[in-house]
Amino acid sequence: MVVVVAVVVVFFLVFALACAGLMFPQAFERVVDRLRAVAGSWVSARQRRKQRRAEAADGTPLRSPGQPVGAVWRQRWVVAMAILILAVPPITILLTRRTVVLEDFRGEDLAESGSMIASLLRGEQLTPPPPPPPEVFVSAEIRRERPEIVTADRKWERIDPLLQQRVLAIYEVMRRQYGYHMVLVEGYRSPERQAELMSGGKATNAGAWQSCHQYGMAVDSAPLRDGKLQWNMSDAWTRRGYFLYGELAKQAGLEWGGDWRSIKDYVHLELAGACRSARATRRAELARG
Repeated sequence: MVVVVAVVVVFFLVFALACAGLMFPQAFERVVDRLRAVAGSWVSARQRRKQRRAEAADGTPLRSPGQPVGAVWRQRWVVAMAILILAVPPITILLTRRTVVLEDFRGEDLAESGSMIASLLRGEQLTPPPPPPPEVFVSAEIRRERPEIVTADRKWERIDPLLQQRVLAIYEVMRRQYGYHMVLVEGYRSPERQAELMSGGKATNAGAWQSCHQYGMAVDSAPLRDGKLQWNMSDAWTRRGYFLYGELAKQAGLEWGGDWRSIKDYVHLELAGACRSARATRRAELARG
């Protein structure tokens, strides 16, 4: 950890100095001149200390009248504070970042799960599981906490075939290996619905044609327990399920919304590369008119 911090600090300082030299050459030259002056003062101070020690050994006065005391140390203190200020941000990030460690979340289990996903994808065509009872999506709790789910599209045939097979493989591993019953909450989303969700501040910050849902290249899923969809990340069982879901998704070559830096979307998986290409094609079509 100490080595990593040191490398980050050195890299940050070198990068900052390089940027300063390119953007403000005159100011940078003044800083260099100042540092040279400080270094020269430090060397002079060392020489004076040696001379004082020699004078002390001879019994002569240690310091001549009017000689400044601590000037060099004050200059060094300013430089040290500047370096410390520059180093604080990267050190703080490294020391405060958290690695989520879940109970019974072992690497060997995930390796086995990855092999199972690969085997399922190489095998026969996977078929969607039977949907849960309709009341799962229209309960009083859902209408109160997540009303946008009530009218969501859950038709598997409207999801990109490649994404569909990968998600179904993840569902199968979640069920066989870990005992989680995953349910499709939403697949395809029309641009009109996307715009409505964004304007209402519901579940998304992306406008029409900006989300992978519009291209059938994203799905939202949730674990089902006791006939209810589970969202509460404070619950250990639910949290473990979503992190397993995310890790398996990455093994299947998908992007998981739980890895996003801005707003975490634990239910979300997408076929990121193909989605970017689809968005680029859409923008090109709009540009051509």
